[in-house]
This record gives sequence, C-alpha cells and structure tokens, in this order.
Amino acid sequence: MPWPAALLPLASNTPDASTTLKETHESVNEAASFIEENWATWLSIGLRILLIVVIAAALRSVVRKALTKLINRMNTSAEAVEGTALGGLLVNAERRRQRSEAIGSVLRSVASFLILGTAALMVLAALKIDLAPLLASAGVAGVAIGFGARNLVTDFLSGVFMIMEDQYGVGDKIDAGVASGEVIEVGLRVTKLRGDNGEIWYVRNGEIKRIGNLSQGWATAGVAVQVKPSESLSRIREGVKEVADTLAKESPWDERLWGPVEVLGLDEVLLASMTVKVSAKTMPGQQFAVERELRWRIKEAFDAAGIRIIGGLPAGDEEEEAADPSAAVAAPSALSNPASPQSLATTPIPPPAAPGGPRITK
Repeated sequence: MPWPAALLPLASNTPDASTTLKETHESVNEAASFIEENWATWLSIGLRILLIVVIAAALRSVVRKALTKLINRMNTSAEAVEGTALGGLLVNAERRRQRSEAIGSVLRSVASFLILGTAALMVLAALKIDLAPLLASAGVAGVAIGFGARNLVTDFLSGVFMIMEDQYGVGDKIDAGVASGEVIEVGLRVTKLRGDNGEIWYVRNGEIKRIGNLSQGWATAGVAVQVKPSESLSRIREGVKEVADTLAKESPWDERLWGPVEVLGLDEVLLASMTVKVSAKTMPGQQFAVERELRWRIKEAFDAAGIRIIGGLPAGDEEEEAADPSAAVAAPSALSNPASPQSLATTPIPPPAAPGGPRITK
C-alpha cells in the first residue's frame, strides 16, 4: 500500500547518519578525556573522605568506650565503700552512680560533637567548599541563639558544674535559697526538691545563687539547759556525762552519735538562772532527733539528782523558804509617841466656850 506523500519525511529534514555518529563520538571522547584527566583527583578526594570518616568513627568509638569504662570504675569504687565506716562520710553508691552517669553522658555528648563536627568540616574542606561563609553564618546563628536562649544556656552550664563539683545529690537535704527540701532528682537544667510538707519544687539551676547542704559531712546537736545559779557545776557535769555514756551505748543512738557529748561550759549567767551548753557531733540530718533525746534524758537525770531546771517543777524534798516575819510589820511612825512634836501638832482644837461664860474681846 503506498504511503501518502504528506506523511513521507522530507529529505531535507532527515539527519545525516554520519554527522550524528561523529557528534556522539566526540562527546564520548570528551567524557573519557575528562574522566581520564580527573579520575586521580576524584579517587584521592574519595579516599581522603573515606579515611576521615573511618578515623572519626574509630576515634569516637574509642573515646566513648574509655569514658564508659571510667564511669564503671567510679561506680565500682563507690559500691566498694558502701556500708563501711568511710561510706558514711562519703555519698552513697546510688548518688555517685547517678552523678557519674550524668557526667559520662555530658562528656560523651561533647566528645561526639567535637569529633563529628571536626570530621564534617574536614570533609567539606576536602570537597573544595569554601567554609568561610558557613562559619560566619554559624557564628551569627550561635550568637543569636545565645542571646535568645541565654537562660537555658545558663541553667545548663550551672547544672554541669553542680554535678561535676558534687555540690549536692539525690537524697541530700539542701537550702537553695528559693526553696529547701530533699533532693529527689538532679538534672542538667532543673533540680527537683521535695519540701517538708510534701510539696515538690522545680528549681532552675541558673536561679540557684547559693546552696546550703545539710547532709554532707556531719551535723552538730546543741542543747541549752537553764538551771539555778546555786546548783553545783560539778554535779551538772557528772549528770550530763552519765547521760552521754548511756546514750552512746544504746541503739540507734550509738550510730547517730559520731562524737562524745561534751559540756561546753556556761553560756550565760544571770541573777535568776545560768545556762549550760551541751554539744555533740552527729550523723547528717539526725541532729534534731539527738537534741530531743538529750533534752529528755537530761531532764530525767537532773530530776533524779535534785538539780532544779528553771521552768520545771521543784524537787520533792525541797522545802519552801519561810516567810519573813517582819514583812507584815509596818514601819514605826512618829505619831505613835504622844510627846513627839508631830503628835502635839496634831492635837485637836478645843470646842468653843458656853454662852454664859467669859468672852474674849478686843
């Protein structure tokens, strides 16, 4: 079947096969030439990038494993002293474990950021990318974020230093100024406290200007006893010593007392009373219980010894002082003597004379 003339391609529009083949051959030659000239450079860049990535990954893995091993060693040493006499003076194992894990997490994150960030910059430099605009943009962005989130940065840095310096930990009773209570959680941004009434305080680490830790080291129990000035100081000292010896041998006070109960001496001497100060070194947080027990036992011991405490009941064998018999006698008066000038001056005036009697006229 013959094709219509309109559908047949014109001879002028038909590409020359030799020309197309020639252009294709030239393109292939140019590509091959380009690859031949640059393959060494590409291979060098690829190997350099691969080497940077491998070294960065290996270094990151080694650093993280070293930090993890260090943290585990710290936890092992904390468990070794737990339950010993030295462990009572130090923080407990759980607190040290949490502190070491927090420090390890921060160190691992910082190490990963530094290693991977440096590797990324080296890869970009190997690709012949100008890092000046990127670093300038990152600097501007960092400054903007720093100004916008300065409170967050302050809280984070404060939390890092608090954990590293071991200012407080879980289980400690602290006074943070804005709130006080027992620490139940320590974070890099927020510290969680439980108050005396059971409330929970969320305190930002950047808001804490000063910290009073009531659970580290040891505490002091102080008791002030007011007695009459006439009491014997030697008897008072003997009574307190007897109470201290008994208290130090009984449980659980033998563990809560970390030092002998001492009579510090006279704290105040007045006309009607004198104050004797008693002190003892105790386990942290147990000073108030020791003070209450000391007051209880000292009061019982003084009552048994007949030593009167100001404000307490008098001893049973103490007799009340006899009343002064002259207290009810009035002071002598000059009017009691009829011959005294005061009595004569107070003599009543005689009544006037009768009507028939003599009169006195001028």
